[in-house]
Amino acid sequence: MDSINRNQPEQNVENLTGRAAVEKLAELAKQAETCFFCTAGDSARPMNVREVDEQGNLWFLSASDSRKNQELAANPEVRLFFQGSPHAHFLTLAGRASVSRDQDKIDKLWSFALKTWFTEGKDDPRITVIKFEPAHGYYWDNKHGAAVAGIKILLGAALGKTLDDSIEGTLRA
Repeated sequence: MDSINRNQPEQNVENLTGRAAVEKLAELAKQAETCFFCTAGDSARPMNVREVDEQGNLWFLSASDSRKNQELAANPEVRLFFQGSPHAHFLTLAGRASVSRDQDKIDKLWSFALKTWFTEGKDDPRITVIKFEPAHGYYWDNKHGAAVAGIKILLGAALGKTLDDSIEGTLRA
């Protein structure tokens, strides 16, 4: 039993609240840029995060006639899943989404590439804004960056020892 414990990594847990939670959420969402946006209708689709605001809300653009918007009208509960790189920057969030047609927010979130989905540009009548308000989340990342984590993985494999560089914890705004 002792030999098993000797090879087990020390668990690094850091539960974050308030400003620290918002900063970690924004960092991981920016790293990933895209998430799986899962509605209560059991539909999951990739969505590009257009903005994370100072309160930790995530903003998306969506088509008014999309299945996603229909599912949100029936039930605003949403889960988001992020993966920023193959071995780090993981985040899951649970919360509620609301849909609006706030033209000022559309203007702020707009980029030319979105014309692929909204062919009439930022004034396309189908564009809606989704505001996601996270209630809680969980993250898993590495403490020292991908390069150090990669070196520790290789060194650990060579030594036959776990050299865990991960850090994980809950997020509450």
